[in-house]
Amino acid sequence: MMAVAIDGAGDDVVMRGGRVLTMDARSSVASALAFAGGRLTAVGSDAGVSARIGKRTRVIELRGRTVMPGMIDGHAHMDREGLKSLLPSLSGCGSIAELVERVRRIAAATPPGQWIVTMPLGEPPEYLWSPDMYAEGRLPCREDLDRATAAHPVLIRCAWGHWPGRVPTVSIANSAALRLAGIGPDPVSPSPRLRIETDAAGLPTGRLYEDDLQPLAEFTVFRQAPHFTEDERALTLASSMSAYNRYGTTGVFEGHGAAPELIRAYRAARGRRAPSVRTRLVFSPGWSGASDDDVRAWVREQASRLHGKGEGDEWLRLEGLFAELQTQPDDARLRASCAPRTGWAGFRYDCGLPPERLRLLLEEAARAGLRVCGIQAGMAERFAEVGERVPIDGLRWVVAHPATLDARQIGAIRDHGMVVTTHTGAYVWRRAAATLQRVGPAGEETICPIRSLLEAGVPVSLATDNVPISLWPCVWHAVARIDRDTGAVIAPGQRIDRMQALRCATVHGAWLCLDETDRGALEAGKQADLLVLRDNPLDVELARLSQLEADMTWVGGRQVYPGGDA
Repeated sequence: MMAVAIDGAGDDVVMRGGRVLTMDARSSVASALAFAGGRLTAVGSDAGVSARIGKRTRVIELRGRTVMPGMIDGHAHMDREGLKSLLPSLSGCGSIAELVERVRRIAAATPPGQWIVTMPLGEPPEYLWSPDMYAEGRLPCREDLDRATAAHPVLIRCAWGHWPGRVPTVSIANSAALRLAGIGPDPVSPSPRLRIETDAAGLPTGRLYEDDLQPLAEFTVFRQAPHFTEDERALTLASSMSAYNRYGTTGVFEGHGAAPELIRAYRAARGRRAPSVRTRLVFSPGWSGASDDDVRAWVREQASRLHGKGEGDEWLRLEGLFAELQTQPDDARLRASCAPRTGWAGFRYDCGLPPERLRLLLEEAARAGLRVCGIQAGMAERFAEVGERVPIDGLRWVVAHPATLDARQIGAIRDHGMVVTTHTGAYVWRRAAATLQRVGPAGEETICPIRSLLEAGVPVSLATDNVPISLWPCVWHAVARIDRDTGAVIAPGQRIDRMQALRCATVHGAWLCLDETDRGALEAGKQADLLVLRDNPLDVELARLSQLEADMTWVGGRQVYPGGDA
């Protein structure tokens, strides 16, 4: 490829002397690229691209480094990462004594009477806990936290249950917090899934256990404790984006749905500074008390703004809707009663509908040409049933992180033009052995069946679910398929090669976002969203594949990680 600099100015940036994984239709490999005005102008040989160098061109000598398209996280919950910085951490405490001292120091810097709310017990990103994690062989209780401070209500918030991926989760409060929560002797819980532990005398120990992955205590008994505000959400989004940029993520799709408070926070953040991650939000409706007529009216009123690519621009768009089957409606109403606050979720808790009303919503959405996102294989079944009555081909309905899919389900997903986002962190790395025990040897190849989906022609986007935030472990999961607990390879027939995994993290992510003509591959005319790596992900030692970090990340022709010159 040969090109000439225009009027002597040249392009904004030329990178040369490396290995450029273009992810184009032929998976071509080049050695150089150039971009100007936020878009790629040339991808090819060093000699050809060097001809675009002008007086104002920044030339980056890659010296053998690898360049690839920016990665797109298909189910990111990116906003949560910045929110974690708002709460004091208890990470690294090896004993209750250390934890008490940590809380005492926090209290010393906090005005008396003000709530102290901390991050959960355990270590990020999963926040797993057990009594033996502390030297004393037990969990802290209210008396321990009382020793830290009696002048502040203290709450150790429970984890968002999908981080550890198991129940119960646990929160712990001191006596002052229990009093404000109205928790006294022989307390009555607002839900059978929330257990307020008491001692032999019927007095609360301060420990509350939740048999649900989505928290209840913070929206019920601890409702008075501080919640994340919209302004805090907006202010922390920049740090969330920077954290994802570090690993080469330049785009996210939030298919679990966004509540109004999160949408407003994204819009406020968009107005404050240039974003460094392209974000696609899906609307999360709340259905408390909704009738069939309400569902029809909602679709009729929202269709024009959520149709197709929805509303927004190349950096932030709101499109389509999230839908799910209603489960545990009483608990959902308890959580939703704290609206607009949603805690870690960022989506509405009352987004589920009973079966017939859900079918109505899906059919109305299909008729209106709206995109719908759902979670797990059960929603794929419902999508397919609707598709038999009202065509959904071309709408790219999304099935998020199904644990298992059989050949029949994969065929239905293909036939109705659906897209799949994976959760390899849960269903390959953390829980594959447990899933195998459930489905049995005959069903092993149905577990997170990425290869079968790809062979059927279904686009598959890799996703972190914020546990952790890097897509590189997901790439490794898809290639190696090792279960963490047993070390065994689970569903070996579903292994894919490295290039396929990288295409899932780039090309298929762009397809998921309806942006395949604009990004996902390094081709002239597309957005200059890319990352530079010191290692080549196609041949780096397999064990290191999950640990890769970007040397540089660029979005829209702007270097967003790290700051300053390369």
